Amino acid sequence: MTTFNCSNVPTETATDAGVAGAGVLLSFIITAGISLIFSATIIFHEMHLHLEAKVIRKLLLSLSDQQVITGIGIQCVGLAKMKSMVPYHFFIIWMLSLLSTATHISTLFALVNDFKRDWVLRWLRQFFMFVNLVLSCVSGIFVLMAVMRNLQPTLPIACVWEVAGRGTPSNAGISIAGTIAVIAGQCVFFAMAVWYLHVNGGKWIKLVQLGGLVTLLVIGTGAAVRVVLLSQAFGTPSVPLADTGERDWNFGQLLTLLLLVLPCISAVEILRGEMNVPSPVADEHSATLLGKDNELGVVRSSFQPNPFWGNQTSRFSKW
Repeated sequence: MTTFNCSNVPTETATDAGVAGAGVLLSFIITAGISLIFSATIIFHEMHLHLEAKVIRKLLLSLSDQQVITGIGIQCVGLAKMKSMVPYHFFIIWMLSLLSTATHISTLFALVNDFKRDWVLRWLRQFFMFVNLVLSCVSGIFVLMAVMRNLQPTLPIACVWEVAGRGTPSNAGISIAGTIAVIAGQCVFFAMAVWYLHVNGGKWIKLVQLGGLVTLLVIGTGAAVRVVLLSQAFGTPSVPLADTGERDWNFGQLLTLLLLVLPCISAVEILRGEMNVPSPVADEHSATLLGKDNELGVVRSSFQPNPFWGNQTSRFSKW
């Protein structure tokens, strides 16, 4: 067990394949890439009134759920190990959290009507988005402090609160500004996603949808490129590592990639008719959820309020 010591600066640090292994990184990057492509496909299909992409919608929802859970999990691991984890690994975790954010918010833009019509799915999505945001902001603060204090790369990230600053490098201004911008951007995207999840349809909705998707694509691409260039698995690490464990493949690394097969199995089941999934509804205030109730003759709205304090008139007005 590594002792938390900020006065002794090691010459190298151990690898951590659990957060920076090749399989883990590929799993996050592939999931985010496929999800962004599916989100764009669904959004453009809806613009041309093709709303029956059930298989793609199911795949996207499964991939997004998997990404947000693994994103929250890996950030919890990083914060739990902050007394032994060096800034190199902590920064990689933060970049993976950005990939998770890009995935689940782009999914919300594409499947917003599916979340609107079920209050449980809607509040679960908001809860996980909020947890991911809080963890990512906390991680971002640690990264920011490490840059501002020019922390030794082989010291644990928790030492940012224990050691005095060593001055700032020449490129510190860009790093500090970029880190603050990313933290602020995540907060803005969370607020916009919650607003988008509750707002009625309006003339600006599609512009927000497209603009948000393009921005998330840029963020996801930047985070993926940064991880690839910085990691030992695919690039050149910024800290001397004791071995090459992050390049090695084992069952743990393969498992993260094998989990990507599960959404494909669900998609095949839908395609073969073994599961019954309701068709998506159009983004209209008068659109129906599943049609008329044959017994009561009631037309259900496309927005289902929560049963405790919500109602059909509690949503934001049209813009």
